[in-house]
Amino acid sequence: MSAWPAVEYGDIRELHGPLVVLGGVSGAGYDDVVTVRLPGGDERHGVVLEVDRDTAVVQVLEGTAGMGRHGSTVAFAGAPMRIPVGGQWLGRTCNGRGAPIDGGPPVTGERGAAVGGAPLNPTWREPPADPVITGVSAVDALTTLVRGQKLPVFSVAGLPHLELAVQIAAQSHVGGAPFSVVFAGMGLTHTDAAYVRDALDERATAGELVLLLNTADDPVIERILTPRLALTVAEDLAFTGGRDVLVVMTDMTGYAEALREVSSARGEPPARRAYPGYLYTDLASIYERCGRIRHRPGSVTILPVLTMPAGDITHPVPDLTGYITEGQIVLSAELHGRGVYPPVDPLSSLSRLMRHGAGPGRTRADHLPLAAQVLAALSHARQTRELADLIGAAALGDVDRHYLGFADVVEQRLIDQRPDEARSLDDTLDRAWQALRALPERELVMLPEALRAAHAASAEGAEVTG
Repeated sequence: MSAWPAVEYGDIRELHGPLVVLGGVSGAGYDDVVTVRLPGGDERHGVVLEVDRDTAVVQVLEGTAGMGRHGSTVAFAGAPMRIPVGGQWLGRTCNGRGAPIDGGPPVTGERGAAVGGAPLNPTWREPPADPVITGVSAVDALTTLVRGQKLPVFSVAGLPHLELAVQIAAQSHVGGAPFSVVFAGMGLTHTDAAYVRDALDERATAGELVLLLNTADDPVIERILTPRLALTVAEDLAFTGGRDVLVVMTDMTGYAEALREVSSARGEPPARRAYPGYLYTDLASIYERCGRIRHRPGSVTILPVLTMPAGDITHPVPDLTGYITEGQIVLSAELHGRGVYPPVDPLSSLSRLMRHGAGPGRTRADHLPLAAQVLAALSHARQTRELADLIGAAALGDVDRHYLGFADVVEQRLIDQRPDEARSLDDTLDRAWQALRALPERELVMLPEALRAAHAASAEGAEVTG
């Protein structure tokens, strides 16, 4: 993980949860790697969180359980944490610290990179463009994911957000270009971790996946390292290896809670909901590591998944995430209750960069106007449903009944699909056209007349051929 230790110290003054307060230190720096040696010969790893004159606060990744103030030594490497990077990560399954749990040897390489990353010069950035096809109709048709984008999934406990994250990780592609997925699981149960490994086994066997799994009984402090390690691996695969890389991270709320625990152990003043005041900056240091670099192939796209406690979208984690990212995919408990999978609420979801990843030359010429028409009609259908709840469905006019039927078709034919079903983009957009047939043609005001005529002609041709 780092360079060879240079200096050892044994003046351990305090132990607080995962933190060690060490005295008599000189030359230590923030984020330096340390190795803690216990009296019995066991070793643990950590990083420097704070230095004040001759005192250093060290965060021990494995925790301080079983440690005492006497007999242990702390060795400083004199450099930030680094890991080997390169294609050797592909196909491997490791824990949240990068140690293999697949029975293979440790990941090694000739090149290394700092886990903390480095700021990217803004003038080097290329705007996100071109789609990542997920095979999930609700995303591809109405909330298109764009290469270089950061697009979070907002969910609540009990909804199938892990299943959706795994499905996207298993099915996503960018056409014929080299593509890889880095999946970072934080605070997973052993059952969920086994599900992730089994569901992504085919992609791992194909050498297109890096899997980092931090389970609920692993040291909580490890969750702070997991997403940064995942992004360090992804950046090298993208900007050195020329691959388009999708980084799926779940659950970022668990990550924030780990950050809150460390902050509390350090005695820092709490801010909103007892989270540290630097939560926004810390999340930004993760989310902003996506993007594309001018005149260089490859991209890093981030899909973070987070659960909103009690469904509160104003909770600090989703609230601050919304400020940093470029849209959101929102899962609906109401749709889930009706048996729709994935329960994506199209009217609450948004991809602000969709116009850069869809349309002529990227997906299909009819994609953007078709999505706009479907969303406009769904909005009208929701208002009609609310009106029907007040006055009764029998009092609605014929057009309003058409809109209610349209909403049902969208749920059943477009949004709803099997967790193992990968739909092509053409299939997805054709399903959107089929749903719009439930409406009178005069209601399709957002579709150009020429586009409607072209689709009608192609549909008639398909029926004759069939």
